[in-house]
Amino acid sequence: MSMSDGRGGRERLVVVGGDAAGMSAASQARRLKDPGELEIVAFERGHFTSFSACGIPYWVGGEVPERDRLIARTPEEHRARGIDLRLRTEVTEIDVPGQRVRARDVDSGAESWTPYDKLVIATGARPVRPDLPGVDAPGVHGVQTLDDGQALLDTLARTRGRRAVVVGAGYIGVEMAEALINRGFEVTVVNRGKEPMSTLDPDMGRLVHRAMEGLGITMVDDAEVTKLLTGEDGRVRAVATEDAEYPADVVVLGIGVRPETALARAAGLPLGAHGGLLTDLAMRVRGHENIWAGGDCVEVLNLVSGQVQYVPLGTHANKHGQVIGTNAGGGYATFPGVVGTAVSKVCDLEIARTGLREKDARRAGLRFETVTVESTSRAGYYPGAAPMTVKMLAESRTGRLLGVQIVGREGAAKRVDIAAVALTAQMTVEQMTALDLGYAPPFSPVWDPVLVAARKAAAKVRAGGPA
Repeated sequence: MSMSDGRGGRERLVVVGGDAAGMSAASQARRLKDPGELEIVAFERGHFTSFSACGIPYWVGGEVPERDRLIARTPEEHRARGIDLRLRTEVTEIDVPGQRVRARDVDSGAESWTPYDKLVIATGARPVRPDLPGVDAPGVHGVQTLDDGQALLDTLARTRGRRAVVVGAGYIGVEMAEALINRGFEVTVVNRGKEPMSTLDPDMGRLVHRAMEGLGITMVDDAEVTKLLTGEDGRVRAVATEDAEYPADVVVLGIGVRPETALARAAGLPLGAHGGLLTDLAMRVRGHENIWAGGDCVEVLNLVSGQVQYVPLGTHANKHGQVIGTNAGGGYATFPGVVGTAVSKVCDLEIARTGLREKDARRAGLRFETVTVESTSRAGYYPGAAPMTVKMLAESRTGRLLGVQIVGREGAAKRVDIAAVALTAQMTVEQMTALDLGYAPPFSPVWDPVLVAARKAAAKVRAGGPA
């Protein structure tokens, strides 16, 4: 029986999670269907909706002056558009056969069931919090939500000491290291990997390591944190590894995130190897006609390797929301997959990657050639030309582009977009050498660094000869 029976033919769309994917879906469905046809109820357990988690390090570091600049659309704006948004309300159960969700008011504890015709699961990701002694001590912070960011800023303002330890050296780790440097802290980064930025190959990660040390950050690689030590006041005072202690007045956890799919698991919905929900191209949860999922709680297809992976990024979450909202609103849209593009920076060092690393290519069963070239961001004689390293992977024999990594100064990161388009179009490195890219001395050498790498890769593929 459709829920709409007894409601004048009106269907109800329920959205679980009020950030990028969830509210994009709600907004897009509302564009297609007016409130007379489709009622939309959205649940969000936090205080905020539609905020940029990616912007939190820049708010903490002071580049973004105030929190509210990170909010794309306020709860009031969503409600004004006819979305019944319920903040501080956590969905605790999804009853798939009964087509209803149970929600609890975070402040009062009151619980109630809400029936749905269509359901969107956009529960996001949860930060990895290692099960270590002292990890819950005051002064230890994660940075996932605006509340987390505010709590960290409060600690930074109150802390008399100026020593900060960041645990983890992925995107959040390096961005938080920069934020703390900007706030005048002495920063130590403790990283489990051999080099920072495990999303890069180790040879490119080494360039990041060197640059971070050049900025005055103490890098501790290949080190496992064993416990967090606390002082007599109960606050964190140091981070301990097997063979050393690093004094800390504040500790930031940047170990990464996992899909928040406990609700979906309990409801018996299909999860992949990484713990994320599995969907079809329309972002429908596999095997369920009226349930969609998107954002950091789903797994996506990598178009280069053909394998499913977990890539929690705001760009994908917003696209997922658009696709889901279009489909839930009676239209048609698909999300074909990703090529794995990501950029970051630490102070003036720009870091970019797209496609496959060497180990990804090997795992996918691909044979490949790699080249690394040193170039500059502008014509060498033009003021401000800065060095840039480009690494490129191409498939043996076919020459198909497989991946690009770039580390350099101003002008390095966004060059990766050339490679992202080439990967999506399944171009060969030979074809890339003919790309008509914009050139003038202030912007690029006459041969753009990406094209220099493509030329070198094409020559290497040719030299490999027929298999």
